[in-house]
Formats: sequence, structure tokens, C-alpha cells
Amino acid sequence: MLTAQAVSVHFAGVRAIEDVSVALAPREILGLVGPNGAGKTTMVNVLSGFQAPHAGGVTLNGTAVTGRSSDWLARHGVVRTFQAVRLFRKLTVSENVEASLVSVGSGRGAARRKAMEILSYLGISHRAHLQGDALNYGDERRVGIARALALNPAFLLLDEPAAGMNVAEAEALADLIRRIRDDFGCGILLIEHNMALITRICERMQVMASGRTIAVGTPAEVFENPVFRSAYLGTGAL
Repeated sequence: MLTAQAVSVHFAGVRAIEDVSVALAPREILGLVGPNGAGKTTMVNVLSGFQAPHAGGVTLNGTAVTGRSSDWLARHGVVRTFQAVRLFRKLTVSENVEASLVSVGSGRGAARRKAMEILSYLGISHRAHLQGDALNYGDERRVGIARALALNPAFLLLDEPAAGMNVAEAEALADLIRRIRDDFGCGILLIEHNMALITRICERMQVMASGRTIAVGTPAEVFENPVFRSAYLGTGAL
């Protein structure tokens, strides 16, 4: 399990997260949803070691890992993507994935072989020679996922992977996320505003608003929750 217990994060007096707990099990797909500014990305930053909490803690398979670096957590199976893909624009697609592997100690030859294996898995090996700045938006997103998968995650945290995608692209992404869960056996936390995608693939949803959790349950349970309907869909949905 990857868990956060009673986590709070404050920025210059702003309470970005207040007393939020999250639990992600192996092979589970958990949707983390809520309005902009709800604290979702800050929560992922805490889980992945990019943000130290001011209160509460994080455990990985029962071991406290609060304060561990993002590099340490990545080497131990907690890997994330970003809203902004952050490719190295002047490196090739293959080199972008290789860089992820070299950063955790892989040799260049092994990194090159693993990169091509992952790019083939994602169906973009024919893009391996292109520079990062030559990709369309959908392929950029897949390269971001490739860099994460190259590290063999036990827990994969995806921050708005469908942002900017059309309906067909989002449906293809949903199928890919399920396939990744099945093939890699990893737990997946998915931050996403595309509710059709969330309800299609997530076993559970956790809803945040104003830095707090307001609902947790299956998609069906959450959609019937009046607090969720008011905060996320608007008072007219009640």
C-alpha cells in the first residue's frame, strides 16, 4: 500500500491541504478529482516526494517514507507524471526515456534497450528518433508515461494525463491505463477532470475541495453524494 495519513500542507499561510488521507492499493485505479485549486496536485507531490508535508506522513508498504526524496521514492516504486510533460526538447524520444533510467543508475546500453521496449509497448517506437519538440500533444503525453513506466512502478501517479485530448484520444488513454495496471500490476492514482474517463476505469474515487476530502467511494456512490454534487457539479445538480 501507498498511504498518506492526515496530511496538511501550507504555503505562506494558505492551507493547500488540510488533514487529507489517501490509500492506494496494488492493482487499484483510484481517481482523485475535484475543482481547480482543490489540492490534488499538492497531494501527489507529497506522495511522490516533491513536497514535504507540514503535518501527517506517508508510508510505503508499511514503512514511513515521509521526507524521502523523489529520486529515492522513484527507485522504490513510486513514480509520477506531470501536468506539463517537461520533455527534453532537443533530445530524441528514446533519449528522453533513457534519461529517466540513467537518473536512477542504469547504464546507457541497458537504458537504450529498456527505452525501446517501453516505446514499443506504448506503440510509439516509430517516434523514437524524433526530437521532443517535434511531437504532437498526444505523443508527448505517451512519452511522459513511457518515462514513468521505464522505472517499473509499483505505484503510478498520473497528473491529468488526458488534458487537452479529444474524445477518441481520451478513450484510447483509458484503455492504455487499464492495460498498464494489468500488465505491470501497479496501483494507479489518476488526477483527471474528464469524468467519463474516471467513471470508466476507476474502482474508487476520492473527491477534494478547498484542500479537504469531501467524498470517497465507488463512482456510483460518489455521484449520489450531495456534498460532491454541490462542490463539483454545482448547486443546480442537487
